[in-house]
Amino acid sequence: MKYSYYPGCTLKTKAQELEKFALDSANELGIELKEQKDWQCCGAVYPMGEDEIVTKLSSVRSLAAARDRNEKLVTLCSACHHVIKRVNEDMKNKTEVRDKVNNYLQLENDYNGDGEVIHFLEMLRDDFGFKKLSEKIKTSLDGRKIGAYYGCLLLRPEKDMKFDDSENPVIIENFIDALGGIAVKYPYRTECCGGYLVTENKSITDEMTNNIIRSAAINGIQEIVTACPLCKYNLENSHEAKINNISVVYFTELLAETLNMK
Repeated sequence: MKYSYYPGCTLKTKAQELEKFALDSANELGIELKEQKDWQCCGAVYPMGEDEIVTKLSSVRSLAAARDRNEKLVTLCSACHHVIKRVNEDMKNKTEVRDKVNNYLQLENDYNGDGEVIHFLEMLRDDFGFKKLSEKIKTSLDGRKIGAYYGCLLLRPEKDMKFDDSENPVIIENFIDALGGIAVKYPYRTECCGGYLVTENKSITDEMTNNIIRSAAINGIQEIVTACPLCKYNLENSHEAKINNISVVYFTELLAETLNMK
């Protein structure tokens, strides 16, 4: 199994360990993730302006490069996945965007949304298989009560992301189960953590993350797993996480732990 790999900025700077867990685990599972040459920042936030073209170019370059290698493009960060996936949908469905981007980039072969970007979790679910993953683990999570935290970017808008049911997702719960944990659902698992508001109005982020952690604590959850570095940062720095002694981990940490790669 061979894929083009887009790391994104956070996993190359503040979260290098989380990337290492993923790459080591993939190698252990026989999955080859080939980092793209000269990848550029995706912009971190999907541009909402209909005439905003420039900030979509880096995503198209990565998508086209993977397409030319006849490989799927794999991401680890939900923000990168969100941006690149929605840009790909624009290239498929919006003629004006597609024409402007291709006129600007002058690629050897125009890009028309004919590539595919998937999250690492989708790769495990759809290509590798959670059943096969459960057979590969070396150290079970041994019944630890773990809550999945999805946040916003993996699931919405559902028509573009096509990741899972936006109101009742199960992919991370199935991932936890495959690793030997007990996935516990709780009401706030798809609510926003505040995201980038932490840099502008931390009080709002504090309120939102505290609600999430309290919801998890009430349901007997001992740790929370997420697929977004910013969500991880916001949740683990919340007041409620500290007083309830709830740890917040990245999904690659759990995977590496069960494969004895951590």
